[in-house]
Amino acid sequence: MARPRLHAPETVLDAAEELVVAHGRASLTVRALAERAGASNGSLYHAFGSVENVVAQAWLHRAQQFLEVQRTAVDAALAAGDPVAAVQAAADAPARLHDIEPTAARLLTALRRDDVLTDGVPEAVAADLRSLDRDLAAVLRRLARAVWDRTDRAAVDVVTTCVVRLPAALLFPEIRAGRVHPLTRRRLAAAVAAVLDCPLPS
Repeated sequence: MARPRLHAPETVLDAAEELVVAHGRASLTVRALAERAGASNGSLYHAFGSVENVVAQAWLHRAQQFLEVQRTAVDAALAAGDPVAAVQAAADAPARLHDIEPTAARLLTALRRDDVLTDGVPEAVAADLRSLDRDLAAVLRRLARAVWDRTDRAAVDVVTTCVVRLPAALLFPEIRAGRVHPLTRRRLAAAVAAVLDCPLPS
């Protein structure tokens, strides 16, 4: 018997992304995904093995894209000799991704890494998901070193507040709603500058 054909796996990942963003993770069934992607149920199982793997791969692809957007923005600010602007750029990266790929940004704010790192995900994909923590930690340490010439826990925690916690509070609700207001981005930049202006413990 011939194996089911799946012409473009990327089409399936895009379809999964669109369904999750539009209707939530619970809406993503094999049937709904097959209809959206124009594929058969058998071809989906053959290519991915499970819906969990489809979600994980779609999220991983977008997370890697986000980190590249973030690194590019940080590189530009550091090349200009402005470490505070580099932290602001890193914090603004979710909004930058939303400018480029709105659906991608909405997927990353709709699901966390731990939501997609489930038992149904192949180990190779799970390892790539776990490696995202190391990639982000490297960015945080680089920024801490640029601002204070320190990479201890206190310095990295302040950068984490700026790059992770503040964007989650200010940007994520607007990204989920589909529109990021320029004023929100200005407030985020001001909040980051204010946090960085506070002295670190010795």
